[in-house]
Amino acid sequence: MINDGDDLNAVGYKKPPKATQFKKGTSGNPKGRPKGKRNMATVILDTFKTKVVINENGRRRQVTKLEAGMMQLANKSASGDLRALNLGTPLVRMAEEHVEQEKSGKPGLLEDTDKRILEGLMKRFEATSEGGNDNETDRERETN
Repeated sequence: MINDGDDLNAVGYKKPPKATQFKKGTSGNPKGRPKGKRNMATVILDTFKTKVVINENGRRRQVTKLEAGMMQLANKSASGDLRALNLGTPLVRMAEEHVEQEKSGKPGLLEDTDKRILEGLMKRFEATSEGGNDNETDRERETN
């Protein structure tokens, strides 16, 4: 025989003790995320943006760590290091494509795709706000 009073204070699967349960109106994470906490991307970018002093042709000059790394990669590639060449080739190709896109003024493929997606969403939104059927816009999108 189980008393009804015991059911209220029962402890077991999915029934934690009352003392350890969250209290109403109290956050489960009172401290929360620390303010000003930097994420990994910010730390990496800041690290590569710091300046270092290099000697180039007998002169000292300051460059970013990223520039210094790219100089070393280019020098190793020029000296015949295959690993450096394999790392540098795709980077150069991407940089050349970026420069060509800027010169031609033609937007990149991603921007065109984004534009088409937004247009499709707007058509769909207009159809649903007018009480139309979503299948009509789906058929239009399939034909495009």
